[in-house]
Amino acid sequence: MSKGQTVSPALMAHTSRAGARETAPVPPAVPGGTSTARATTGETGVSPSGSSVQGPNRVVEPVRMTGSQAIVRTLEELGVTDVFGLPGGAILPTYDPLMDSTTINHILVRHEQGAGHAAQGYAMVTGRVGVCIATSGPGATNLVTPIADAHLDSVPIVAITGQVSSAVIGTDAFQEADIVGITMPITKHSWLVTDPEDIPRVLAEAFYIAGTGRPGPVLVDIAKDAQQGMMTFSWPPKVEAAGYRPVLRGHAKQLREAARLIAASSRPVFYVGGGVVKGHASEELRQLAEYLGAPVVTTLQARGVFPDSHDLHFGMPGMHGAVSAVAALQQADLLITLGARFDDRVTGQLSSFAPGAKVIHADIDPAEISKNRTADVPIVGSVKEIIPDLTDALTAEFEHAQRPDLTPWLATLRRLRETYPLGYAEPSDGLTAPQKVISRIGELTGPEGVYVAGVGQHQMWSAQFIQYERPHAWLNSGGAGTMGYAVPAAMGAKVGNPDRVVWAIDGDGCFQMTNQELATCRINDIPIKVAVINNSSLGMVRQWQTLFYDGRYSNTDLNTGHDTVRVPDFVKLAEAYGCAALRCEREEDIDATIEQALAINDRPVVIDFVVSPDSMVWPMVPSGVSNDLIQVAQNMTPQWEEND
Repeated sequence: MSKGQTVSPALMAHTSRAGARETAPVPPAVPGGTSTARATTGETGVSPSGSSVQGPNRVVEPVRMTGSQAIVRTLEELGVTDVFGLPGGAILPTYDPLMDSTTINHILVRHEQGAGHAAQGYAMVTGRVGVCIATSGPGATNLVTPIADAHLDSVPIVAITGQVSSAVIGTDAFQEADIVGITMPITKHSWLVTDPEDIPRVLAEAFYIAGTGRPGPVLVDIAKDAQQGMMTFSWPPKVEAAGYRPVLRGHAKQLREAARLIAASSRPVFYVGGGVVKGHASEELRQLAEYLGAPVVTTLQARGVFPDSHDLHFGMPGMHGAVSAVAALQQADLLITLGARFDDRVTGQLSSFAPGAKVIHADIDPAEISKNRTADVPIVGSVKEIIPDLTDALTAEFEHAQRPDLTPWLATLRRLRETYPLGYAEPSDGLTAPQKVISRIGELTGPEGVYVAGVGQHQMWSAQFIQYERPHAWLNSGGAGTMGYAVPAAMGAKVGNPDRVVWAIDGDGCFQMTNQELATCRINDIPIKVAVINNSSLGMVRQWQTLFYDGRYSNTDLNTGHDTVRVPDFVKLAEAYGCAALRCEREEDIDATIEQALAINDRPVVIDFVVSPDSMVWPMVPSGVSNDLIQVAQNMTPQWEEND
């Protein structure tokens, strides 16, 4: 089996030790692009034309050491300062020299899933590649969920796992799992390392691939005997990454054609996705939007990349988006799509999405272009490069073409924004509205805070009712929808941004999946703040049962909230973990409780906000129907046209 072919540890039983084996899925070529590995360069990304090795690139003369020592030394030379992990037998040789490192802060998690999500949170707020470490077998498989989550949301992480010794790979040895095979569909690239000499090169390539192009997770599985064996370490290694050449600059012809479409449009809209956040192109976006004077909508993954307070921002589109944002896409004659992927939660029924619009689609991953919606003008490249180039192309186009008059279009959208603002009804059961709690968290903390949500109703309310003014302030599990994401991701975000206030806004269901990481936070002095939006149920599932299953609440009551047995009692649970524990059951106590939490910075804080189970997320587009059928409340649809 030659280097570069797909390899599974199960296929390696009784074979020669051929060193590191690699897998790299290559998406098909599309018009206007090239065929590359799943491919904007982040703050720590590097161009293929320059050095492909992350870090200060110090020169280290050859020296003998073990493979495990080489792992630690490589991480140090790559500039890694924080890692999240949990030791076990197959990775134990590496944990011994890790103890001697004076530059790497290892944070011992309580579950490997927590390590993976913490690495994601760290990467999201810093722009650096996050690192998680686990042992073989169940340790490695516990990383599958965060790896899948990072894959769907394009988050750069490197997962380092121990593997059983190469001599017993494929024999069903104790704690053996084919983690390369298991994660192959959900990693950007993966290696099984059986030769210690390959360790520096493989790890350097892993960081390069994870952090450049379209960011994503990379797995490096290292056999135990490769960790224990001797090798000659030198630095920097030669990074090859054969076949991986992310395209950064958009094609000039495509940019000129995009400018012509924009000049001919009367109802354009910037449809902005998470790729603009990952591409660190918020300022470039603002300049282009203001130059053209066109409306902007930002998806769930792009919240904050364009300021909510900006007059050209019309909200978040999609299933639970603002009426003005949904209308902007549905009524547009041109979608200027930047780093977005036409996700089903944005498009609704795909055949009825933006029916009158032509599409400019700019993305660094050619596999995304025309995957769900055919692009009239595809542009492959980094939005960091494409957006200013498009601004220049528009400037040139407007020298001989008339600028479009967008006044009527903006007036229509402003009317919808004013007529149908985001809001909520007070619960009829007398309990607190969860939307009020979340909005006050945002208002009292401010735009410099970091807000990390779990998945469900509280996630949507956090996207809707907190005002985001900057990128990297909003973290959530968008593609995978992973319950249990919030607490460990907030932990990683706080390690990456220790001087910012970091909130994990979680549901009572999500919180019970990963709250053991409160111990990690307490022991390691990571003072996150956790707001448990406790409606005593799996809230989003319950909402669907209310709307579509005649109120038959099958297995959604959690018995944690008002007038229940409160199992568990979140205050007692938090106290057991050494956290400050608060409970808020009355609306009049919301501000004082949040202010008390904000004043505590020597340990984690957990607040049990007891809220109404009857509150729902509105607006809403029912699954599988046209976005034109958006409801602002149950059985209430907007009036699209202004009355005479």
